[in-house]
Amino acid sequence: MELSTTLPVVWFLIIGFAIMMYVLLDGFVLGIGILAPFADDEAQQELMMNTAAPIWDGNETWLVMGGAGLMAAFPRAYAVILSSLYLPVLAMLIALIFRGVAFEFRFRAHRSRRIWGVGFHLGSVVAAFAQGLMLGAIVEGMPLEGGKYLHGAFAWFSPFSVLTGMALVFGYGLLGATWLVLKTEGRPQRIARDLTRPLMLAVIAFMIMVSAWLPFLDSRLMDRWFAWPNFLYLSPLPILTVVVAAWLWRAVLANREVAPFVLALCFFALGFLGLVVGMWPNIVPPTMSIWDAASPPSSQGFVLVGAAIMIPVVLFYTAYSYRVFRGKVRAGEGYH
Repeated sequence: MELSTTLPVVWFLIIGFAIMMYVLLDGFVLGIGILAPFADDEAQQELMMNTAAPIWDGNETWLVMGGAGLMAAFPRAYAVILSSLYLPVLAMLIALIFRGVAFEFRFRAHRSRRIWGVGFHLGSVVAAFAQGLMLGAIVEGMPLEGGKYLHGAFAWFSPFSVLTGMALVFGYGLLGATWLVLKTEGRPQRIARDLTRPLMLAVIAFMIMVSAWLPFLDSRLMDRWFAWPNFLYLSPLPILTVVVAAWLWRAVLANREVAPFVLALCFFALGFLGLVVGMWPNIVPPTMSIWDAASPPSSQGFVLVGAAIMIPVVLFYTAYSYRVFRGKVRAGEGYH
């Protein structure tokens, strides 16, 4: 098989993996920010933030890796996506920066601590919603003419993209709640448990609505999922998603600590995989395939060497940091 055929597939998988890792790892930190107003007082809010303080910086490495990989391996797709989704991308970046500043400043502030806490919450909500808007716009399709996106600056704003934006806010909230159940005890853990059930029901409802809407966005999506023999090959994915959702529900009702967080991550990963399967082989639906958007094989091969070195290093660092800072976080303890 020629490199011009194989390398785009490899890079599609690498970028998809990097984005999924970002969503899973930084998702629960954004979820903590989304749930911050539910804390009883500032001490509880500080405890919630302390559960992620040692590890949250490294999570965004995956976002950088996904964006850099897209630029290097699929420059045409990078140009189309960044130019057409300029406003939500800008909103996400500003929100992430503001969230980071608020995260650090709150630990040092005294009189303005509450203000920085509100900033951490708003930055998390805006970043999550902007990411959902971008995801929905890409999945819904970006019609091109001569390889260029000619629609208006707000063409990404649609009922479907708003739905995916809201779904991601609630989904990150679920990840944050299950993380707090894992990392805290006492009153903060009880608050997280109380939030987990309604959040789980909301996320399942959003998953059903998005899944039901997807096949009607494009006839090719309908064929992808329901035409024979695709239906036979792909049916295990929704079945497994239902099984994981039921398992998650049982784990939450049984007041487990580890299982809800792990299963919530699996539920998210399966939903992300379903979206990727629906897009394949397009990187900018409905017409730009990974081969249309790919850079020359020499460029992809050169950057692949760096990715082959960096991805294991980042995976090792991530696993090591989570191991070092494992266990419960209690009041008066923290990275800061």
